[in-house]
Amino acid sequence: MFRIAMVLVFVFAGSAVPAATPNIVFILADDLGINDLGCYGRKEHHTPNLDRLAKDGMRFTSAYAACPVCSPTRAAILTGQSPARLHLTTFLPGRGDATSQKLLHPTIVPQLPLSETTLADYLKTAGYATACIGKWHLGGGGKFAPDKRGFDGVHAGNANTTPSGIEGGKGESELTRKAIAFVTANRDRPFFLYLCHNTPHIPLGARAELIAKYRDTYHPTYAALMHEMDESVGLLLKSLDDLNLREKTIVVFTSDNGGLHVPELKDDPPTHNTPYRAGKGFLYEGGIRVPLIVRWPGTIAAKTECPTPVISTDWTPTFVEVAGIKTDSAFDGVPLGNLFRGQATKSRPLFWHVPHYTNQGSRPAGAIRDGIWKLIEHYEDRRVELFDVAKDPGETADVAGKFLERATELQKRLAAWRVEVDAQDNRINPNFDLASHKMIYLDTDISQLKPKATAKETATANRNWRTTIDAAIRTK
Repeated sequence: MFRIAMVLVFVFAGSAVPAATPNIVFILADDLGINDLGCYGRKEHHTPNLDRLAKDGMRFTSAYAACPVCSPTRAAILTGQSPARLHLTTFLPGRGDATSQKLLHPTIVPQLPLSETTLADYLKTAGYATACIGKWHLGGGGKFAPDKRGFDGVHAGNANTTPSGIEGGKGESELTRKAIAFVTANRDRPFFLYLCHNTPHIPLGARAELIAKYRDTYHPTYAALMHEMDESVGLLLKSLDDLNLREKTIVVFTSDNGGLHVPELKDDPPTHNTPYRAGKGFLYEGGIRVPLIVRWPGTIAAKTECPTPVISTDWTPTFVEVAGIKTDSAFDGVPLGNLFRGQATKSRPLFWHVPHYTNQGSRPAGAIRDGIWKLIEHYEDRRVELFDVAKDPGETADVAGKFLERATELQKRLAAWRVEVDAQDNRINPNFDLASHKMIYLDTDISQLKPKATAKETATANRNWRTTIDAAIRTK
């Protein structure tokens, strides 16, 4: 009902590959917010290389992550399947239940299911060299590791490093060197580089001189991280130019979910997603709307903006089509080739299912976006909110009461989709404690947090909430 299928034709590694088959460089940031780049309006952040990439290609203004937390989105990117269908709907390994929860978490699949064919698997059949460099976060070693899931080359690197003259705070320099080495070694054949930076996931760290340079920004360390990430992307892009691969390569830059807008662990809130509501962990726009830049010379016109809503599940069917692979596999995503060429596409609904309480303060919910309308259903009480995200991207005005018929229709469609994908349900928590639930989720609506002038001031104003939710997580 909701998926597309393609006819199966495998082109095995080592066989002839069409000359027009492009290389694919997919760069994934970790918790990067929708407005954290200069080209998305954050002028206090210095990102000239990514800004130039946007000018050279297409900048999407309604791009969505398949989930507001990391692992499910990564699974969606690499399979074209909805996290709800995969039963992988929160970060791995997930968090335990607590008495503050009215509902219990469903038991998720603890890795990318072995039954799924990955994007790397598909591309290898078309003669691509494949590499996964950086964060995997889709299952541990053995048969669940990336080298068993279609990737020839794998280098995880270090998520947290000591800043120095040759390295930043999130291992980005080493990952970039490995990426450039892979591209260089495979310059004479089609390649797929899946480069997953740890930037800007907490804990934050960056070179001291850059932190000092950005001392007057909302979060100086975060701004320094933006600088370091942009430098790394610039080096990789330069290597493509130096190897005369620019015209032969699709470059994608995006994020796995929205920016973290609340204090977590020992960090102040890394960023804010203004004007969008909330951030990582939430199904409000700040949690799922992400930056997306795509450059494909000769196909995508320079200085193009695309307002069409797209989602992480679109990448596998897109690249399968690009590589000329015909498959009978059914995908929840759709190919984006027509959008790249500036052609009109049929409107479709986007769906989300997050039956979990998150470390950022959100509660189990699902969502559907269809055209200008976005409905969020809260699973604790089946309450719905309806927003016109074209007029109200900050989701400040719930119009479900005003447009009751539209809200009812969207809620029914969301329910039908959950049945179609076999989405997991929650169960009532027999050890539920109403008092702690009220203190965490009702006394403070952290989705409505308004940032103050600096991250430190924002953290100070919300430190009691953070302490309370951390204690609740520890109370089983």
